[in-house]
Amino acid sequence: MIRLLSRLALSVVVACAVAVAISGPGYRMNWWPLPTAFDTLRWGGWIAIGATIVAAVLAVTAGVGRPGGTRAGMTEAIVAVVIGAVTMTGPLVLMSRGKGVPPIHDISTDTSDPPKFVAVLPLRAGAANPATYGGPEIAAQQKKAYPQIAPLDVAMPPPRAFERALAVARDMGWTIVSSESSEGRIEATATTPFFGFRDDVVVRVSPAAKGSRIDVRSVSRIGRSDLGANARRVESYLDKFNAG
Repeated sequence: MIRLLSRLALSVVVACAVAVAISGPGYRMNWWPLPTAFDTLRWGGWIAIGATIVAAVLAVTAGVGRPGGTRAGMTEAIVAVVIGAVTMTGPLVLMSRGKGVPPIHDISTDTSDPPKFVAVLPLRAGAANPATYGGPEIAAQQKKAYPQIAPLDVAMPPPRAFERALAVARDMGWTIVSSESSEGRIEATATTPFFGFRDDVVVRVSPAAKGSRIDVRSVSRIGRSDLGANARRVESYLDKFNAG
């Protein structure tokens, strides 16, 4: 009986692993809409948790079987636990991020005068989220959740800072849409690896007292909450700029 149940648990976690793995790519390839992708990811994760718990119990039960027994089903149960643990990690991380961040999708180092999109606007035509900034309410939520996000002052003249800003944007793997050195503006699109979400980024390089000031804004095209993705992107960009 233990062997049969262990094989069943293994089959379930394998099916969950496949479902979770293809939920995002399936959306990217237009196999199903976004709600279906999210449901597949979520339910795949939850079912994997249940099957993993069952497999763990079966593994322990098989392991403490009668002395000299065959411990039938123990290997299958252990494999199921391993696959299940890996499968549920992704969905649990996403759910955890969702609970710990505000439901916003527009992050800017300058919330009083956010950098504006120009060249990217045609690409956002029909996007669920507007390119216009949400105002004081969004700024207040950002400052509470991400107080560390702020403009970066660098001891470089604007032309040199612009070159550095453009190089870092390329190093980030973004698709450069426009780079206007005379205006100090760089616009790009970042594509997330799993779901293929397109988020737009604008970098503004402006003169400052001791050199230049770098402002960055990252905005999702769809989704009320970005699960902290835009904030992480802005921070990563500024860290890379500073490290150069």
